[in-house]
Amino acid sequence: MTTILRRQFITDSNGNPIGVILPLDEFALIEQTLEQRLFDLDAMNKLALIEQAANDPLFLADLQETMDAFGEADAEWWELPQ
Repeated sequence: MTTILRRQFITDSNGNPIGVILPLDEFALIEQTLEQRLFDLDAMNKLALIEQAANDPLFLADLQETMDAFGEADAEWWELPQ
């Protein structure tokens, strides 16, 4: 008896396709493309979070607190000897 593997679609409770199980030979054909797309998506998500930080009041408050805490040390570092 020979087993024939085919793509198997995974559906949610409403019957909408949400995933797929591939035979290994088909997965091998697209593996590198998937990895690159996931890497690109991850990078885009990180950039979006960085862009959001400029308008995030909690991030800006933490940033201001950190700048205040190091203000004196920073001033001492850059003072010129007299």
